[in-house]
Amino acid sequence: MRVGIAGYGVVGKTRHASIQKNTSYEVVAISEANSDSQKNIPSDIDIYNDYHDLIYKADLDIIFISLPNKFASDAVSLSLENGLNVFCEKPPARNLDELIKVREIYKKYSSLKLMYGFNHRFHLSVEEAKKVIDANTFGKIINLKGVYGKSQMISFNQTDWRTKREESGGGILLDQGIHMLDLMRYLSGENFSEVFSFIDNAFWNFDVEDNAYVLMKSSNGVVAQLHSSATQWRHVFNLEITLQKGSLVLGGLLTGSKSYGDETLKIISSNPAQDRGVPLESTSKYNEDVSWDNEIKYFDNCLKNDLTIERGSIEDAIETMHLVEEIYRADPLWKKKYYS
Repeated sequence: MRVGIAGYGVVGKTRHASIQKNTSYEVVAISEANSDSQKNIPSDIDIYNDYHDLIYKADLDIIFISLPNKFASDAVSLSLENGLNVFCEKPPARNLDELIKVREIYKKYSSLKLMYGFNHRFHLSVEEAKKVIDANTFGKIINLKGVYGKSQMISFNQTDWRTKREESGGGILLDQGIHMLDLMRYLSGENFSEVFSFIDNAFWNFDVEDNAYVLMKSSNGVVAQLHSSATQWRHVFNLEITLQKGSLVLGGLLTGSKSYGDETLKIISSNPAQDRGVPLESTSKYNEDVSWDNEIKYFDNCLKNDLTIERGSIEDAIETMHLVEEIYRADPLWKKKYYS
């Protein structure tokens, strides 16, 4: 399989390394507009300045897309129309309308594989939590509470397109909080139909949000709370899942920045009549981030064995983007400012 990579920033380079490590694919071409980033591309790989040229001129079987949000849906659509299997990073588009158009195109090319990179699903702590939930060890989920935050909109080595609504489509919720929303949907199996929110950009003063405070409820009565923040001075990832007979607490996350603390899964077994609020606990710590590798292996396996993409499908992307948009529109002031 001949592979092209569209976009060779931090994520593009990470995907390249994981492809080399975990598959028999050959990366033959890369598109990258930034001349400094082009210097990181190995000399035996063809370089294109534009993703259009990569799609139309390179001889490819698969394309990995790690472009800014404003290009994502166009790059996916053109790749499908050119007969390529596609792996695209999150967020899948700037807005839901763009992604729905991608789905309409994909219906014409459904023999190809299309997967979206909701990488957090493949962290070991998340995979173990999913097993516990699916085994029904502690009964049904009652509620979920998640906080995911960092201290600024963009890192020191990134360009500022994430702070511009026309280019990004949204702020911290779309850029980072989307991972937590995806995990809430993935782990609970719920689609949240009632949404309340406060969306704010009062600190960084960009035209995208720097905080989203969210309360959601599913038709099955599962309630979820989320705080997605770009004013979290101490970076944090925490997801608490309350079930009928216990809880799961995912704390910390192994990432490239190493700023979210140790990745752990705490399993709490509750018997209120006996433990009086001090239940039995066990904590597992994960010392290696294998999420990138496991995600590539999953995609590769689906390609090799012609399996349906179930983790990161176009439908997953649609449902999560729909939820993002519902959250934006649930704040009356935000809706009036940006959606009227």
